[in-house]
Amino acid sequence: MGDYMEETGDPFTGKKKEELKKFLEYMGLTYDEQITHSIVLRKEKEIIATASCQKNIIKCVAVSEEYQGQNLLAHLMTSLIEYFYGMGISHFFGFTKPQNKELFCSMGMYPVTQTEKILLLENDKNGLEKFLKRLKKETQEQQKCKVENRHENGIGAVVMNCNPFTRGHEYLIREAAKKNKWLHIFILSEEQSFLTTRERYQLVREGIQEIPNVILHQTSEYMISPAVFPTYFIKEKAKAYEMNCQLDIQLFGERIAPELKITDRYVGSEPVCDVTHTYNQCLREQLPCYQIRFHEIPRKTYGDQIISASEVRKKYAENQLKSVCGMLPESTWRYLERKKNENGK
Repeated sequence: MGDYMEETGDPFTGKKKEELKKFLEYMGLTYDEQITHSIVLRKEKEIIATASCQKNIIKCVAVSEEYQGQNLLAHLMTSLIEYFYGMGISHFFGFTKPQNKELFCSMGMYPVTQTEKILLLENDKNGLEKFLKRLKKETQEQQKCKVENRHENGIGAVVMNCNPFTRGHEYLIREAAKKNKWLHIFILSEEQSFLTTRERYQLVREGIQEIPNVILHQTSEYMISPAVFPTYFIKEKAKAYEMNCQLDIQLFGERIAPELKITDRYVGSEPVCDVTHTYNQCLREQLPCYQIRFHEIPRKTYGDQIISASEVRKKYAENQLKSVCGMLPESTWRYLERKKNENGK
């Protein structure tokens, strides 16, 4: 690298993190606290370029104007790709402003979808097509051993974290399944701090096995969890989340729903979490643009409490799981009890 020095952090902390924050701020970006790995290039101790990632999502890429055109972005991307492969990650994504499209495409990235404010790219030219093909294959395979609801014509969808799967999730699925010929359930693939993607998928699978017309999928990164929604390059912070919702809904409406002939999407009402409430509002406003009907089902209660996965996680951490056993299907309850015992809690 000649005069430049490369430095990495997993992620940076202390003084180095503050230096990176200041550099990004100078470049009109905000440091993303979800970052798991960062690379900076320095010249005479000053940061002149940087790139970071949150697991397999590229974030916070910037090259000082004075040093643009010197192939520093190529160096950063090469270092990030080496890091990904070293971590066993072969499929990765990036979010950026649409005006950076050519720059990222020259680095071997391919556009997935874009709105006026946000562009989503990936390193696999046919990644989305492979995902859609997988969804269709999963649908065909599961339809062979399931029974459709012959009283209804619509094809519904619900998108969930299920961390963990509760009687609230079960109720929403049952209500939506009653109203549709088939119901697709998408379990968000973003790794959660409580249960892994595999654990969450398995608990949903066990919890819905008696419902005859449901089809279960994992989402990959093409259905975006709020945990990875990028805001670091959006100046209008108050509207940043809504902008990301628009990107997610557009990808669902333009590509995923038509592939599976989805006509209706269902959510549970959200009186507690502002983030989810905002997302539901965006769905309500934007889904009709794609000829998809939006349905909000009132949240199920347990006694005088709204059933909440976050409340279950809290009671689990406090060793008071029995106090919320009524919020959980039998299969989830048994699994969490066993997990708690194995962890010595």
